[in-house]
Amino acid sequence: MKRLEVILNVNHVNYRVEVEPRRTLVEVLRETLGLTGTKRSCNEGECGACTVLMDGKPVASCLVLAVDAQGREIVTIEGLSQGERLHPLQEAFVKHGAIQCGFCTPGMVLSAKALLDRNPKPTALDVRKAISGNLCRCTGYQQIVDAILAASKAMEAKSCNGAKDRRR
Repeated sequence: MKRLEVILNVNHVNYRVEVEPRRTLVEVLRETLGLTGTKRSCNEGECGACTVLMDGKPVASCLVLAVDAQGREIVTIEGLSQGERLHPLQEAFVKHGAIQCGFCTPGMVLSAKALLDRNPKPTALDVRKAISGNLCRCTGYQQIVDAILAASKAMEAKSCNGAKDRRR
């Protein structure tokens, strides 16, 4: 099969890769770029394990062809932390026991990030709706909801403290 050269912007880095037109984004992320935080599970867009952010919106990367991701900004779970410093969502998931086996966690965290980017003060119902496309078989969801709400508060407090620091 003919291969196409594409440039993928993943976690603010441009990658020039040759892909077969039928390869999905999750396949290229995991197998070509080595970004294995994005999980591959149902291959039908039903479970949310492969969720990444594309232009700030959560998408099932098993349903996106890699060639269609060219020119888009892709963020994977590896793109959230800053070096060794975890994103507040990642910290909250650890602190609140929202991680059991961890398979669903990257997709959950990225769906939560998209929610908090558009709604920094969500209700529990908002959180449940935002993660409704992400299935978890371990935690029963309450710890996940608690973690996302805690991250929202932590991020709000951090931005308020930053604003106070800038006024000085």
